Amino acid sequence: MSKRLSVIAVLAGHTLRDAIRNKVLYVLLMFALLMIGMGMLLATLSYVERDRILQDVALSSIRLFGAAIAIFIGVGLVHREIDRRTIFTILSKPVSRADFLVGKYLGLVATLWLMLAAMSIGFVGVSLVADAPIGPSTFAALGAVGLELAVLVAIATLFSCFATPFLAGCYSLGFYLIGHITRDLRAIGEASDSEMMRTATAWLHRILPDLESFNWTIEAVHQLPISTSEFAWAAVMGVAWCVAFLTVASLVFERRDLR
Repeated sequence: MSKRLSVIAVLAGHTLRDAIRNKVLYVLLMFALLMIGMGMLLATLSYVERDRILQDVALSSIRLFGAAIAIFIGVGLVHREIDRRTIFTILSKPVSRADFLVGKYLGLVATLWLMLAAMSIGFVGVSLVADAPIGPSTFAALGAVGLELAVLVAIATLFSCFATPFLAGCYSLGFYLIGHITRDLRAIGEASDSEMMRTATAWLHRILPDLESFNWTIEAVHQLPISTSEFAWAAVMGVAWCVAFLTVASLVFERRDLR
């Protein structure tokens, strides 16, 4: 077990070093920080609730660009290694395909969290300059973004196991969008007179990840309390989804012909 963990750690470290050299990540990070700074300008256009406008724009930018980075780095996980032919060298050693995926995934998550940390520092800095309130709910909301991005990378990793980067990106984006409207779909179904519609939307909400559970922007902007149990439940749900998607990804990857 210790040898297996060391192999996963080595793969994760190599993936992290390789990912942070990608210049596109820094372009996306620059645009995210620019949008966070633009929140100050947009806030000046209003005479009321300037702090809330600033933080709403900043948190939305972090979530949007974080998702863009997650999809961008996740969809090419397998394809890049096959294209470089490095995957054959790795798998020729005592490394299972499941360990390969887990190691690469953890490296990508570490990369994402580093990007999230940079965006969070920019957000906190702008809030302090604008004298906007920063409290526990703010950091809880940022932590929830980190959980959401980990789930999104797991989704992108699954699609990267059997699809081209373009198709994997489309599928991941579709899951991301649907994941944020599953509650609305369930509400529409509950208001419907059709029993089939109610059943279908209820099952969609159960089967698909409810990414809106990680969206605590309103609570952070209005400094509403977020209980420890709420965050713990979100963390458990996030980890469960990551494990589920990675398990399916490993099963798919085991059956893929890499020639």
